[in-house]
Amino acid sequence: MRILIAEDDSILADGLVRSLRQSGYAVDHVRSGADADTALSMQTFDLLILDLGLPKMSGLEVLRRLRARNSNLPVLILTAADSVDERVKGLDLGADDYMAKPFALNELEARVRALTRRGAGGGPTVVRHGALSFDQIGRVARINDQVIDLSARELGLLEVLLQRLGRLVSKEQLVDHLCEWGEEVSNNAIEVYVHRLRKKLEAGGVRIVTVRGLGYCLEKEQGAPNVTAVTATTAPPAMPASHYFK
Repeated sequence: MRILIAEDDSILADGLVRSLRQSGYAVDHVRSGADADTALSMQTFDLLILDLGLPKMSGLEVLRRLRARNSNLPVLILTAADSVDERVKGLDLGADDYMAKPFALNELEARVRALTRRGAGGGPTVVRHGALSFDQIGRVARINDQVIDLSARELGLLEVLLQRLGRLVSKEQLVDHLCEWGEEVSNNAIEVYVHRLRKKLEAGGVRIVTVRGLGYCLEKEQGAPNVTAVTATTAPPAMPASHYFK
């Protein structure tokens, strides 16, 4: 999944980028509203984390232009703690959620997970496909309850395929969802990632089907629904004060 962060505070942005990349997301960062508007006009993202106090173009204007283009991209806005009016305006313009600074990093990550699930068309916490299960909170994949050792890129690839069950995903779409700016990822590299993931899933009878010239999809289960959901029953653990951004 690919996330765009529009934030001019370099310390805060660096912390967000590092944390989200460690969780397996592809993350791009811009420092101004104008750059955010350009990126959103030209690239495909799965989530926008948007600071409202951006230079060159306000976050509210970025959001207004995004929705004017009929984009349904999930948007999480970041605001100063006392800017109630801005939060209201952002929600009225079509933001999906907001967080006031300072905030707990683990809470932001939980909201990111919720919004990316919503943007994919549903809210399952654990996605199951035959013997395969993928925990979107813990970001862990299992075959027959045994953890699969996946790289961040393989994990991202699996997530895209699971969230698009029943639909073909082209190589170009995979590049858009998995790769950040400046990454030189060829179609051959995508084939390598698919090959490695396919080998790791085969033990559980889960197959990635290649439709030559069109893309990839997970093979449909025989005689069973493609996806079931399991609801999480525990909240993310509280973070110590040292993990709060100011």
